[in-house]
Amino acid sequence: MSAPRPVPDMRSGEAGFTLLEMLIATMLMVFILVALATVTAQWLPNWKYGMARMERDERLAFALNRVVADLSVAEFVPANTAEKTPYFDGSGLGVSFVRTAVGPNSRPGLEIVRFQEVADASGPSLVRDRAAFVPLPAAAQARFSDPMVLIRAPYRVAFAYADANGAWLPAWHDAAQLPARIRITVRDGVTQQTLAVSTAALTHIDTPAECVSAKSVTQCLTQIAQAAANRNRAPGAAEPQL
Repeated sequence: MSAPRPVPDMRSGEAGFTLLEMLIATMLMVFILVALATVTAQWLPNWKYGMARMERDERLAFALNRVVADLSVAEFVPANTAEKTPYFDGSGLGVSFVRTAVGPNSRPGLEIVRFQEVADASGPSLVRDRAAFVPLPAAAQARFSDPMVLIRAPYRVAFAYADANGAWLPAWHDAAQLPARIRITVRDGVTQQTLAVSTAALTHIDTPAECVSAKSVTQCLTQIAQAAANRNRAPGAAEPQL
């Protein structure tokens, strides 16, 4: 009988990676990592810019909503019992008016709200501050507090005021009634381009109660305007400062 043949060792064919295969795998891994790093380096700045732009746009929208909400509830309140015209002083870069106080830190009653452009180290900014409303003498000035920056550079805000006939005016001083609408124009301070987010606020109350109950609203408003004009032209009369 012949001797049995030796059984071959099947494990001899299960050898590990060769050095060449390890080098190829390492080169492929390095190539993949370099490609990912290149794509990330190009994509990450754009992502950061997009997030910053979106956050800035959200802050701008919130600020405009706050301005519109305040202006729309402006009330017909004279500065004191001697005045007939409402406390409202509007220019191209700012506006002051009276509204009902709201908010967790506000006292019940009326308050004076002021929007004005203030320059700081970063450029012009639209600031909102307020003061408790009390009857003010003609030469007195309200003491404003709680300043809050709403809109920063490069954005700039301009105001305009529409009368009852729809004509837009650059300022609103010593008028017999409140403006019917206040336009808030936002533009880029660098390119001077007007932004699409520009809007307008519609005042809910623009006529005094005494004129609403009068036979002729127009005649009542005319009398108030004439009385204010005569008082301002009176010799020695102090000009009201809002």
